[in-house]
Amino acid sequence: MKAFFVQIKCELGKSYQVATAIADAEIASEIYSTAGPYDLLVKFYLEESEDVGHFVAEKLQPISGIRDTTTIITFRAF
Repeated sequence: MKAFFVQIKCELGKSYQVATAIADAEIASEIYSTAGPYDLLVKFYLEESEDVGHFVAEKLQPISGIRDTTTIITFRAF
């Protein structure tokens, strides 16, 4: 399994709805609200053979209330 994170900017007032939608879809490992330029930080795991770009574009970005995403690819946990 490979881990990666996605920082999410939400439409104004929609961060809790977006977080709930992600949780309900059961696609994330962890969901955090954050301060700063992004509203949410979400941790995902995929099988090594799965494509991160397609996952983000097909499973995450279509969720209503998401304005922008930034994907952080990880290499190793210490």
